[in-house]
Amino acid sequence: VQLQASGGGLVQPGGSLRLSCAASGSYSSINVMGWYRQAPGNQRELVAAITTGGNTNFADSVKGRFTISRDNAKNTVYLQMNSLKPEDTAVYYCLALYENRYYWGQGTQVTVSS
Repeated sequence: VQLQASGGGLVQPGGSLRLSCAASGSYSSINVMGWYRQAPGNQRELVAAITTGGNTNFADSVKGRFTISRDNAKNTVYLQMNSLKPEDTAVYYCLALYENRYYWGQGTQVTVSS
């Protein structure tokens, strides 16, 4: 599974960004798609994930601010990030769980700064 992420950038505190991640190729079902992030000096952490059926899981730090959705037909996952804070600054990595294997995208930088 090859994952292509897009949508990162620089935004002011309180602003919004939308990340997208598309899996290239044709797959019967990608069980879970989601996003992790890693800030300098920190471990990679889960941000949000969503199953094929639409069940979601969020890090406590982003609940109420971020939403995750997916288009199963396109094997694409979206992360809508609102009310961004400087502590959201990190490289965001797309993740897919397919046939019991994890696959990672290349990462996209999100910087929240005035």
